[in-house]
Amino acid sequence: MTGFIILGIVVLVILIVIFIYNNLVSLKLRVQNAWAQIDTQLKRRFDLIPNLVETVKGYAAHEQGTFEKIVEARNSYTNATTVAGKSEANNMLSDTLKSIFALAESYPDLKANQNFAALQVELASTEDKVAYSRQFYNDTVQMYNTAIMTFPSNILAGMFNFKEEVFFEIADVKEREAVKVQF
Repeated sequence: MTGFIILGIVVLVILIVIFIYNNLVSLKLRVQNAWAQIDTQLKRRFDLIPNLVETVKGYAAHEQGTFEKIVEARNSYTNATTVAGKSEANNMLSDTLKSIFALAESYPDLKANQNFAALQVELASTEDKVAYSRQFYNDTVQMYNTAIMTFPSNILAGMFNFKEEVFFEIADVKEREAVKVQF
């Protein structure tokens, strides 16, 4: 009888270990998927930007510095290999896009251009999707990090080398401030 109890306890412990390990793997994959969604939306954003730049170039040919910053920001994102690096490059690109839209204020004909208006709407839609993807990623990272830090899963996380993931954060304090909208 004692042998069956011991065998039952061993089987139960093995099942719990399997469940915890599979949960950690599942959460890790969800984090990777959430990051892929951010990457997809940012790729879409990068695909729209050259069209926007070409439309603006016709009206503001002397604003070459702004266009160079956009190319630099796109390249920085492409070359970044970490979440922090991609986040920083994304923030740099967001700043540059603000300056393009500020340029539009200086050129009423550009503001009235249908291509520019359509690209602006498309980019705004993409920005919403990027924001949602960031939120989803950070929520998923929080669930994963919580799982690898809480008992008893923290024991298995340490044994199987599950590492804490980094949140997608805004590095520049200025970007956390409310945006001023003028008409």
